[in-house]
Amino acid sequence: MDRITEGLVKQFQQERGLKNLTESEAFEDFAGFCVISSYFEDEFDPDEFRMGAGGDLGVDIAAIIINGDLLLDAADVRAAVAQAKTLDVRIIIVQAKTTQGFEAKVFTDLADNLVELITSDMIPYPASPEIANLRECIDAIYADLGKLSRGGLPALSVRYASTGAVGDNMLEAKRKTAVKRLDQTNYFSEVDAIPLGARELRELYQRATSAVSAEFTMPKRITLPKMPLVEQAFLGVLPAKDLVKILTDPGGGIRKTLFFENVRDFQDYNPVNLEIQQTVKNSEGRERFAVLNNGITIVTRELTLAGDDIHIRDFQIVNGCQTCHVLFDEKANLTDGVHVNVRLIQSREENVITEITTATNRQTAVTDEDLQARENFHKELEVLFQSFSDSERLYYERRSRQYSSQQTVEKTRIVTRSLLTRTFASMFLNEPSRAGRYYKELKETRESDLFQPHQNALSYYTSAATSYRIEWLFRTKRIDRKYTPAKYQLLMAVKTYLLGTGDLPQGNRLADRECKKILDVMWDPAKAEELIQKLLPAVDIAAQGEDASGAITRDTVRTLRFADNLRRAVRQLEGSQ
Repeated sequence: MDRITEGLVKQFQQERGLKNLTESEAFEDFAGFCVISSYFEDEFDPDEFRMGAGGDLGVDIAAIIINGDLLLDAADVRAAVAQAKTLDVRIIIVQAKTTQGFEAKVFTDLADNLVELITSDMIPYPASPEIANLRECIDAIYADLGKLSRGGLPALSVRYASTGAVGDNMLEAKRKTAVKRLDQTNYFSEVDAIPLGARELRELYQRATSAVSAEFTMPKRITLPKMPLVEQAFLGVLPAKDLVKILTDPGGGIRKTLFFENVRDFQDYNPVNLEIQQTVKNSEGRERFAVLNNGITIVTRELTLAGDDIHIRDFQIVNGCQTCHVLFDEKANLTDGVHVNVRLIQSREENVITEITTATNRQTAVTDEDLQARENFHKELEVLFQSFSDSERLYYERRSRQYSSQQTVEKTRIVTRSLLTRTFASMFLNEPSRAGRYYKELKETRESDLFQPHQNALSYYTSAATSYRIEWLFRTKRIDRKYTPAKYQLLMAVKTYLLGTGDLPQGNRLADRECKKILDVMWDPAKAEELIQKLLPAVDIAAQGEDASGAITRDTVRTLRFADNLRRAVRQLEGSQ
């Protein structure tokens, strides 16, 4: 491994708490992170997508993106397929080798294995559990061809990562052969196979650890007068084609991360969005789009102006989510005459951004609950998480890649909204079974019980801190990784053992006192390890109630019966003390 790549991999390990990995494992995680990040812009744990050694068919990293969600669990994929009306799917496969050269046959060997994995009735080779799970994911994707025919067949991206230099003629010949072999299966809308050398990996890593940015030209604009706490502001019009370029992620999908500050997700094709769609489809109506549509509002924390050229970085579209999604879907119907009204505001003040988000959405049918859910409580959590000392500090990421460019922030201490939803639901809503499933299912089922102003903020931090400690125990190999599928169930077990099965008491003072009982244990590594080791036999007992072999798998831990059995086993542990 060359010195620069080796340095980046070590930095990557340090930031993500992966110091116990071997050099080859760390490089696999690093390459997987670089590749997956080029298609998925939110925070994720790259180690979850590594296949492990033995029976991997040459697949070191695998990931599946379905309608913008990053998945690699058969149950999650099945849930995503069941809930979707149409499917937009990308399958990502990575093989990574620390050698400085490329072996030309790797592409063709990997292609042969993938063809067998995807098209055969049964996997013809000895396969690891991870590969068997990947096969289940693929089966679930192709189970409903009607959804695929409307959304298009999945795209397949294959990457061969090494620390050498790309440019060998034999490698290129083998790459083309691999693409042809995979394309001839007729299972994919597109197939790309690309070698990644040291230079390419460095470029991908730089892009993955930078905040979202965009460049565009907006000559038709008005500069607004100076306003308090607003550095610059413009009103203008932007060609819809240019807006679509801003909205498009490197994988060709829509950048969902741009709408995190928005009060609502895309509402699918309700009557209002159908009307926007019909306007774009109509040859005359689309030319009047700028006067028929309210447009969008972009808030950016960095803005550089050079003539008519504008560069923005770390930005969000806080109003216009519905318009953006429709225009993105109808990009084939956009002509040079279709323009969008744009309000562009530069501000670093969170209170100002909140005011803009609220004000620009008041005219739409957005409830006060929608507005609240995106703002005050989440901001309170962000401040609370950072209020602790260095050793106990976590970072609640309200915005995508909020901390990606801050090298002083250990990435394992970043808590995304989806992770916090899972940890809190597991520990304080008794939902570990759902927490390990498809995230959208949990969010929709328990939406009224999440991020409510009356709830105790420290309880959210407590669940995140417990999750951090459990993940640390796994990463440092202090507890057997076979228990990884039960990590959310362990959150429930910790709470049950230390606080009992009841709800937190009403009132912040009493609830804080209860949370502190958990935090005092979790922030003491020795006490935390002792407690988790004590709880593992209870996990084994619950697993034996699902399967006589006692195997701990994603499927066995996701039943309500498993959770009930685990609670009983934990209470019995308490009684034996």
